[in-house]
Amino acid sequence: MLTYHEVMSTDLGLLTTAAGKWDEMAGELKKVETRYGDSVQKITTGPDWSGVSVGVAHSNFAATRYEYSAAQIQAKAVASLLRDAHTQFADLKKRVESARDDAIKAGMTVSEQGTVAFDYAKLTPAERSAYHHDPDGQTTIRDAVNKWQQHLNDQVKAVSEADQGVKIALEAVGVDSNKDAFGKGNDGTLNGFNADAQGDIEVYEARNAEDIATRINSGGKVSAADYAELDRSFRDNAKSTEFNQTFLNGMGAQNTLKLTNKLTDHAYGDDKGNQQRYTNLQKGLASSLSTAMQDPKSKFYQDFRAQLKQAGLQQFDLKQIADSPQIGTGHGQKVRGYQSLITLMQNGDGYSTSFMHDLADDIRSAEDKKRGGNPDVWDLTSDFSGKNKGWFANDPLDGLLGIMSKDPAATTSYLDPGPDGKNDNLQYLVKDRDWNHVDTTYWVGNIEHTGSDAFDKDVRAGLGLALESATTGHAPGAPGTEFGRHPEAEARVMHEAVNLFDYGDGNGKDDKGQLKGQGDSVLKSEEYANVRGPLARALSSYSPDIVDIIAGDGPGDLVGKDDALANGDHSQIQNSRSSLLRVLRGVSEDPENYFLLHESERRYMAEQLTTQDLSDPEALKNRAAKIGEVNGAINAIGGDIHLSERDAKLSEAGDMRVYGYHFIGGAITGIPVVGDMAQRVVDGCWNEWLKGVSAEEGLLARERISSGNDAAQTDLSRFFKSWGDETHQSGTTVGAAQREAQQSYTSGRESAYDALRERK
Repeated sequence: MLTYHEVMSTDLGLLTTAAGKWDEMAGELKKVETRYGDSVQKITTGPDWSGVSVGVAHSNFAATRYEYSAAQIQAKAVASLLRDAHTQFADLKKRVESARDDAIKAGMTVSEQGTVAFDYAKLTPAERSAYHHDPDGQTTIRDAVNKWQQHLNDQVKAVSEADQGVKIALEAVGVDSNKDAFGKGNDGTLNGFNADAQGDIEVYEARNAEDIATRINSGGKVSAADYAELDRSFRDNAKSTEFNQTFLNGMGAQNTLKLTNKLTDHAYGDDKGNQQRYTNLQKGLASSLSTAMQDPKSKFYQDFRAQLKQAGLQQFDLKQIADSPQIGTGHGQKVRGYQSLITLMQNGDGYSTSFMHDLADDIRSAEDKKRGGNPDVWDLTSDFSGKNKGWFANDPLDGLLGIMSKDPAATTSYLDPGPDGKNDNLQYLVKDRDWNHVDTTYWVGNIEHTGSDAFDKDVRAGLGLALESATTGHAPGAPGTEFGRHPEAEARVMHEAVNLFDYGDGNGKDDKGQLKGQGDSVLKSEEYANVRGPLARALSSYSPDIVDIIAGDGPGDLVGKDDALANGDHSQIQNSRSSLLRVLRGVSEDPENYFLLHESERRYMAEQLTTQDLSDPEALKNRAAKIGEVNGAINAIGGDIHLSERDAKLSEAGDMRVYGYHFIGGAITGIPVVGDMAQRVVDGCWNEWLKGVSAEEGLLARERISSGNDAAQTDLSRFFKSWGDETHQSGTTVGAAQREAQQSYTSGRESAYDALRERK
């Protein structure tokens, strides 16, 4: 490995000087070749020489001239490699110099050998004494020195790794490719000059990487140094299109999938002690795929995609899956190429939108019966989730959705039905797709018993993340932002998702084939458990839309048909109140989701109270009525989920998780951020709200829905009292708002109960 001193003291200009000499050599060789052709070789074509000897001479002379030509190609390639090396080294050396300069600016010294130390000379005697007697100060200095030393070392390491790539290229460029040997042309030697010499360092690194990967696939001898070199090649060329396309083109899709399976088997099977080695290589291979497949118009992209279509449905050996404990027919099952591919891709990121969309479309075509696919193509006789080898993407489309969710724009465009409704990806995923990929076939003696396919515990996990990403414009699990509307495409996805999820255990369609609510959203089913959390986080960011719809201000039409609401970046969902309430109830099957949604909507309503001009009594009346009606509907949902009974079953950690939504505030995942004043309004009536929800549950259990809810009325009174105190309202104004909200509470709860009681 190169040292700091070597990097800083080496004269890089010698590389370009040497490159110039190699170019001159190529020019001189061209002159020799021309003279040879015009004099020596020409003799064999004249009339003065005949017989067998002239034929032999002709072949030998042609071979000699070929070598002169090959020597020129090789010399020019060496010159190009040296210039390429100079460009790389010059850039990397500047980074070393920049790291050194930054360290010095931060109060360090850097020796000629690259050793970083704290520059005590810049301190006054008093400061030096203070540091000397302050243990904390000494620790701070030591940590700072270590940080800058590591930063400098990393930059030197980058130069050293690039140097290794140059070494590989310079050693390989002089090896005769024997391009025209064995009767195919004029190359008459096995160890002559290289007519196939390349002028790019990355090409030779890729070929070397391919050689190592091929030996891994074949079970040949691969040393620790080989593995380290393959890892370095991936890491050092992560952004090089030429390296990665050359490597993958040489491997081909089939061997690339074999390689990832081999690495997986080593990591989780026969060489667990070196697991980090193989997981690093998986990351490098995934990065290689990501970089290579960026341009959908390139020949490489089109060719490799075609190879993946074929290899994606082929069956491959993967011992870690073949030897898994299984539900059905025993050991030895094989995996499909697409399952291995998505398992690999989970180790990387930065995939292009085109690649993810094309890949998703190809996988769907393989499984969608309407496209001639086989819905059972991914079926395996085991549940692969969590600790049970959850790293394996047995459902490649769902796995790809999880990967895609990291790129919100790509996910939105994939799921967006479009203004014309022609994109049916969301419809397919929610309504039409077969998600059961656990084959329950088993044998008793010689008799095969076939049961219904089951689902993994992580079923639809990718779909849930994709929905959150597509409807919010941010990665799943991101902290909440300020309340607002959404771009039209995001709102359209959420609108369609609410409609699609608004159906029960049946097919959810009327006699005309249209979706119809049944009182219970399918989201209550355990099959949708992994969708509920992400969808709840996404819905919390639609609190302004939800409040409008519950209060009767939503148009209940499709986004795109109402120009006033399909309004660019300020669009909103336009579902019916009943559909929305059923979906809110569905995601609230998990109590923490209910608390998240409640907290978000209460915050939004408090924000509206504390930021809008409500000096007009009529405006305040309308706002108070809206708050009362929404509280009634949300409390009714809380009553329907038997919140108190579920709370009793929660562990102490669970209680902290649920109630933490309120006390921790906007930084927690999914809850939008509001101002301090609005937060204090919500803080002032939290306990009263919980009492109101519990009372609502009791009324529902006793079928006394029409009865009043004194606890909820108290909650509303306290809510507006907090608002009045914060904004210095008169008692008359507060009282008017309280009465209006209390009157509207009943209509809100009844609309919710009506929606939850509906059946087809």
